[in-house]
Amino acid sequence: MNEIVTRIEQAKHVVVISHLNPDADSLGSASALYTHMLRLHKKVSWFCATKNINPKLLFLPWSEKIRSSFPSSVDLAISLDCGSRDRLGIDFECDLINIDHHASNENFGKYNLVDFKCISTTEVLYNLFKENTIRINPKMATAMYAGLLDDSGGFLDEKVDGTLFALVKELIDIGADYKLCNRYIMKYQSLGAFRLKAIMHKNMMLFCDGRIAVFCVTNEDMQTSGAIGSDCESTLEEALWLPTVEVSLLLKQNRDLSIKCSLRSSSKVDVNAIASTFLGGGHANRAGFTLESGTALESAKEKILKLVCKEL
Repeated sequence: MNEIVTRIEQAKHVVVISHLNPDADSLGSASALYTHMLRLHKKVSWFCATKNINPKLLFLPWSEKIRSSFPSSVDLAISLDCGSRDRLGIDFECDLINIDHHASNENFGKYNLVDFKCISTTEVLYNLFKENTIRINPKMATAMYAGLLDDSGGFLDEKVDGTLFALVKELIDIGADYKLCNRYIMKYQSLGAFRLKAIMHKNMMLFCDGRIAVFCVTNEDMQTSGAIGSDCESTLEEALWLPTVEVSLLLKQNRDLSIKCSLRSSSKVDVNAIASTFLGGGHANRAGFTLESGTALESAKEKILKLVCKEL
C-alpha cells in the first residue's frame, strides 16, 4: 500500500481505468480515486474502452469525465476491478497499478493490490485510504457505497457481516448518498431492459430437476427489445430466488456472434472454476467468460450444462 501511495504522489499524469462493460464497482472505485487525484491537484483522466456505459450508473460522481480514448503523456495508470489485463481494452507502456478483489486476478500490474477477501474493489480502496490516513469525502463515500451495494447483491451476499455494515455506516455518516445509489442500482431499468426481461422469462429453461436455470439471448432478442448487454444481469440473478434453482446461466449472443456467458450460484457450486475452464474468471458465486465467434448457442449450452450438472 505504501509503495502505491508513493508512486501516485510521484506521478504527473494519472489515468484511472474502468474495465470493459463496467459495473458499479469498477466505476465506483474509479470515481472515488478520481476524486482523490483532484484533491492532490494531479492531472487525471478517466478511461473506459466501452463507449456506451449503462445509463443507470451515470449518477456516479465525475462520470461525465469518462473518455473512450486513451490519453497521451500518461506516466501512471491505475486499473480498478479488472481481473485480467485484456479486460482493460487497451495496450499502453506506462507503469500500472492493479487494484482488485477477484480471486482469479492475474496480478498483471507493476504494483498489485488484490484482496479477494473484500466484497468489492471499493472495499479494497477504502482499506487503502484508511491505512494511509486519506480522508474520505462525500463524493468518495457515495462512489464506494455504490460498489459495495452492487457487488454484494444489495447486501445479500454470504460475505456480508457486521463489519461490512459498520463500514457502510461510516460511509453514510461521511455523506454517502445511499438513497440515490439504491434508487439507480437496485430499481432503475430502461424500457429496453423491461422488454428484454419479458423475453428472458418466456424462454427460460430448467435443467437438472430444476436446479439450473438457463437463459439464451440472441442478437435478434437484443435488437428487438432495444436492450444493452448489462440489462440481462438482473433477470439472471432473479432466477436464483426460484425455489429449486441453485445455478443460473446466461448465454448472450453478441453482434459479432461471439457468446458472452455469465454464471451465478447460490449453492456450493464454484462457478469461477467452471469459468476458468473457458479462460474466464470472477468469484465463486459470480463469474463469466466469452466464447469466440462461430460457436452455436445450443452447443455452448450443452457443453456448459455438462460441467454444471457434474458439480451439482
